[in-house]
Amino acid sequence: MRNKFLRLIFVVLSFLSLTVNAEILTKDAIPSPILDQLFKKHPNAMDITAEKKMHFKQALYEVSFKVEKDKEVDIELYRENGRFFVNADDVTTANMMPATGYDNLKAAFGTYTIKEAILVVNPNGPGEEYDLIVSSSGTDWSVMVDFNGNITQKIRD
Repeated sequence: MRNKFLRLIFVVLSFLSLTVNAEILTKDAIPSPILDQLFKKHPNAMDITAEKKMHFKQALYEVSFKVEKDKEVDIELYRENGRFFVNADDVTTANMMPATGYDNLKAAFGTYTIKEAILVVNPNGPGEEYDLIVSSSGTDWSVMVDFNGNITQKIRD
């Protein structure tokens, strides 16, 4: 009975963690401590959206915004309490991931296309993670790849 109860809790927590990662938040839904810090650094920020993410075993908000209308999108990560974590870089066209990462994606998906690749460098030590949107067989996946090229998370969008 105890094992069944623990399995049920695990399934429920797994489901909740999957649904948390998939939600894109508009400016109005972003916690105010995060917006306060963002506007302190970038008073002219516009087109603000955020997504809850896990990087380096920390719950973070990946905030995307523009400082000027026709400029590129900037990406910054914030802790839930509003403290700045790190800048992220869009490396979709840069092909920066380790070769084993591409091999592991091919093994997991067969034929795939990387629609978006965000590089997040760990500010607290060595390592980096790649936050990917991968399209395969008409389905989009949110995939995390670590600095060794290993897939650490794969969630259907």
